[in-house]
Amino acid sequence: MSLEVALARVAQLQSVLAPPAPPPAPVASTATSFASQLRNAGAATLTGTPAPAGSAGQAIVNLVRGEVGVAEQPPGSNDSPRIAQYRQATAGSGVGPWCAYFTSWAAREAGVPLGDNGQGFGRVDDVYAWAQRSGKAIPNEPGVTPQPGDLIVWDEHIGVVESVGADGTINTIEGNSSDQVARRTYGPGERPAIGYVRLG
Repeated sequence: MSLEVALARVAQLQSVLAPPAPPPAPVASTATSFASQLRNAGAATLTGTPAPAGSAGQAIVNLVRGEVGVAEQPPGSNDSPRIAQYRQATAGSGVGPWCAYFTSWAAREAGVPLGDNGQGFGRVDDVYAWAQRSGKAIPNEPGVTPQPGDLIVWDEHIGVVESVGADGTINTIEGNSSDQVARRTYGPGERPAIGYVRLG
């Protein structure tokens, strides 16, 4: 018997006689729990009213934060490879103003697509009309405070509420804002919204 054969046989016997290895620790659930806690801590820092962990609103906020800085290429074109991906979240939309594409994309990615059939919308008016029909619209009236992840609707523009300050300041992330995905801040009474769309 050669040395290689003898070593192979010893290794085979050791594997048969060795006690079974304990199952690996559930790393995924620990990581998920830690990631959720980290997201919640970040949301709590930004606003006194964070969206509940695991909510559609928090999922939307987490998604759009990663898109800040995406810009039109070339500027003023209403297009870029990434903006084309936002556009795919809407049925039959072409190159054009893309704030509603952006919110349709974010909602779809968060698992709460816009539209009766999840088709998304290319026009702000269509988003709000659908939200009104489906009971998801919240008119901007005295005493109404949006929540992180709500879609904020103005006349012909839409964005996502990232956080709300204790003084009523609303921080947003908006697509097609100066030709890019950008953060904006509105003080109380500044640029009042028509209303909000709450998806979950």
